[in-house]
Amino acid sequence: MSMINIAERHKYILGKLHETGAVTVLDLCKELDVSAVTIRKDLKLLEDKALLFRSHGGATIDNPYTNDKPVNEKESIRREEKNTIGQAAAALIDRNDAVIIASGTTVQALARSIHPKGQLTVITGALNVSLELLRHPEIEVIQLGGHLRNSSTSVTGPYAERVLADFSCSKLFLGVDGIDLEFGCTTTNILEAHLNQKMMAAAQKTIVLADSSKFGKRGFGRICGLEEVDEIITDKGVADHLVAKLEEMGVKVTIV
Repeated sequence: MSMINIAERHKYILGKLHETGAVTVLDLCKELDVSAVTIRKDLKLLEDKALLFRSHGGATIDNPYTNDKPVNEKESIRREEKNTIGQAAAALIDRNDAVIIASGTTVQALARSIHPKGQLTVITGALNVSLELLRHPEIEVIQLGGHLRNSSTSVTGPYAERVLADFSCSKLFLGVDGIDLEFGCTTTNILEAHLNQKMMAAAQKTIVLADSSKFGKRGFGRICGLEEVDEIITDKGVADHLVAKLEEMGVKVTIV
């Protein structure tokens, strides 16, 4: 395929991007038989025209960087998908279970869907989650304390982290702002990411709840690599090639 001109290369790159959602410099070099320098220049030109977003070692069709939005604004986004994901997650809670629920609007949808079997203990740093659960007398809520973030109504900081060290739970239900195959699970706040890591250490299993718009996105704070996640519950908007890659990595993917 060598000796093709710049316009043909751009057409090929954009065609491939629309097909798979992401391309790598390495693959494009092989497929187009040109140097990495040439491909990087092509990607820069296409990014300048707002046709793609350059990422580490390649490019994506969607903006990979996610910003911190207030929780009330997030709640109205993809509400139906979040509710379905929340219901699927609630079905994983066993009789007399002890679980940790992190923060975010998808885990809030989980809290709304919980109808406890026997006694249930829930540890959470998120006020909106606690308020949903207080309606059930058979749920014991352990509210983590600390610095309250007004954009997410959840706490962060050393007080919350210290309390978690005393517990061992069966599952952590984790909401994230981004899932990237290389960079892993991320959130827009570094303190929240740190608390999430402590939650993972206090749970035997980590279950990520994320609608399909979170894939290919990167928040500022890295929580963990995907190899540390046991299961991801998402909606049918997630691309098949991503599901295949995640399953190769040993992550169970549940599509609702």
